Amino acid sequence: MHDKVIGMIGFRREKLAEVRLSPACSGLLFAVSTILLSVLLAIALSLLQLVANSETANDPAGDSRILSTALQAHSISEEEARRARPVHLRGVITYFDPDYGTGMSAIFIHDATGGIFIRQSSKLSEQLSVGALVDVQGVSAPGGFGPIVVNPQIRVLGRAPLPLNPPRVSLAILKTGKEDAQWVEVEGSIHRVIEYAHSVTLRLEMLDGPVDVTMIKDPGANYAQLVDAQVRIHANAAPTINADEQMIGVHLMTPNLSTVEVIEPAPADPYARLPIPINRLLHWDQFSTPLHRIHLRGNVTLQWPGSMLCIHDATRAICAQTTQTTPIAVGDLVDVAGFVDTDSSAPVITDAIFRSVGDNRPVAPQPVTADTILRGKFGSELVQIDGLLIGYDLASSDVSLQISTGDNLFPAILPKSLAGSEVSSWKIGSRLRVTGICAVSIDAQSHVRQGVAVPNSFRVLMRSPADVTVLEYPSWWTPAHAILLLSLALAGALAVLSWAVILRRRIEQQADLLRESEGIFRHMALHDALTGLATRLLFQDRLSVALERARRRRSALAVLMVDLDRFKEVNDTYGHQAGDEVLRVAAKRLLLTVRKEDTVARLGGDEFVVLLPDLIDPPAAEAVAEKIMETFAAPIPVDGLEVPVSVSVGVCAAAAESIDADALLRNADAALYRAKERGRNCFQVFAFNHGSVHTTGTAATDASSSPFEE
Repeated sequence: MHDKVIGMIGFRREKLAEVRLSPACSGLLFAVSTILLSVLLAIALSLLQLVANSETANDPAGDSRILSTALQAHSISEEEARRARPVHLRGVITYFDPDYGTGMSAIFIHDATGGIFIRQSSKLSEQLSVGALVDVQGVSAPGGFGPIVVNPQIRVLGRAPLPLNPPRVSLAILKTGKEDAQWVEVEGSIHRVIEYAHSVTLRLEMLDGPVDVTMIKDPGANYAQLVDAQVRIHANAAPTINADEQMIGVHLMTPNLSTVEVIEPAPADPYARLPIPINRLLHWDQFSTPLHRIHLRGNVTLQWPGSMLCIHDATRAICAQTTQTTPIAVGDLVDVAGFVDTDSSAPVITDAIFRSVGDNRPVAPQPVTADTILRGKFGSELVQIDGLLIGYDLASSDVSLQISTGDNLFPAILPKSLAGSEVSSWKIGSRLRVTGICAVSIDAQSHVRQGVAVPNSFRVLMRSPADVTVLEYPSWWTPAHAILLLSLALAGALAVLSWAVILRRRIEQQADLLRESEGIFRHMALHDALTGLATRLLFQDRLSVALERARRRRSALAVLMVDLDRFKEVNDTYGHQAGDEVLRVAAKRLLLTVRKEDTVARLGGDEFVVLLPDLIDPPAAEAVAEKIMETFAAPIPVDGLEVPVSVSVGVCAAAAESIDADALLRNADAALYRAKERGRNCFQVFAFNHGSVHTTGTAATDASSSPFEE
């Protein structure tokens, strides 16, 4: 309609131009034509408004209107984003990763109104790069935390500079989510550099906390020189979300080193600054140190290679987190450079490096009690403490001794890589003297005295088995000894009856305590300290009983070997405490899948075994294996996280007269190994037929060589 109106206006202008009249007539004609043109223009505008109103009436939701700016596309609601609203905008690419995920590319673009994330799941038709000016046509979709553009058609128009003068933001502002997908500026010091094959992550310590900055890796670039540099970075803000699409953090994505401005370069020599006395860290006159790498010097009191190094100077002690594995002797004088932080107990050095400067002078441990530790000032110090060994765990990645002293209980920990054969000689009930680093824990909310936070628990970090000295072996008291002493007491009490009554009462009390202690020790010997399951010793006993009963009743029995898949990755990703919780939950799930008369035992680490006695039908063991697989299909919740788990199961079922205990366990273990070979998260069956191996199922190709069935 508006094209026709404009055409009419043009036609009348041409006709008027052809007329030649007198000046008076020309003036009159000009006035008339001006009025006529004004009327025609008013009519045209009215018609255009009617058309627009008609379009709005036909589309009251406005879904057909094109979102033409990044601000419009990023400001719609999640419900609108799901309607696949059309998006057509132009902007400059501020981040591009062609391999963000399996077959997916990640793109941030920015126009005059803001930024938005674009997800491309198919091969790009154009060669894209950061700084390209592009025309993008796609549709809206809900992203992890805000609207994004998907199914884009991208056309490169030329080159353009990255946005200038982005807003300076803090970590607190980033965590609000308001800057999602926007081009921002942050400033701080770089504490850590992690290089991957395709990308690099910088840990940037801002004034209000740390944030990770990811960029595409530049071949040949020296990223290590950025550690301890003060930098200003322009980057795209991106949320960190969990599986429920809840924002649990924030990170930044920047193209490459071109967006990193070094304000103050890192010192060429990290040890150039004078060493700071350890007792002055985080004091008011040294409080600027958390933003920069600091230099400490002291004698080594503990080294867990690739994990921890503890030192002591003339004032105090401190521990440093480090990935450096350079061997160092206890007592050596070392320089340590790193960033000071706190682990809710005492200062700790993070991202540390160290070097030896000689002068071996071992530090003497301080004799302490639990009460003196809990009164404070022993964090990271080398201490010596006595206690009673009441339990231990030798199957986890770290050897952990549970020691009782007075009214307190504390663990003494030694990495398995540093443990020797001596650990198996420590008997429960022994009185030990333990030497190691005192790691205290503080609950600053509830353990504060006169404004000073004090410890509420502690643990001792040992350096080697030599840090444990047995002071006294378990008591020789037994029920037989108690009866002997009772007889002697009764014989001697003939002279003084009153003494006999008192002595008898005391001995009876002692006997009760001994029987109770014996029951506790027996239970601890036959049950796993972490999961409460039967140990290998108890399992072997129950297997022997089950075999004998099966021979008498002419029934069958089965053994299932169960192994958590890739359990080491759980420890490496979530930590050993999370790994222990996964083992405890796994034990509970196994107990829920079997009968009361069945036995579930932990053989060690992440390996479990299940005994199914009194089976009428041996194939029933396969149903139990399937039930176990279903039980572990659900992830295990640990501290608010969902840890994915799966298991591999080996099954061996047979009539009791056809196999002995060792063969049953050996064949179940072979079936477990077969299940792992087949990719894990499955079970395999080792089958017997008249005493000889045979196979069934789709997994076998040669019955003479494979005794397994799916």
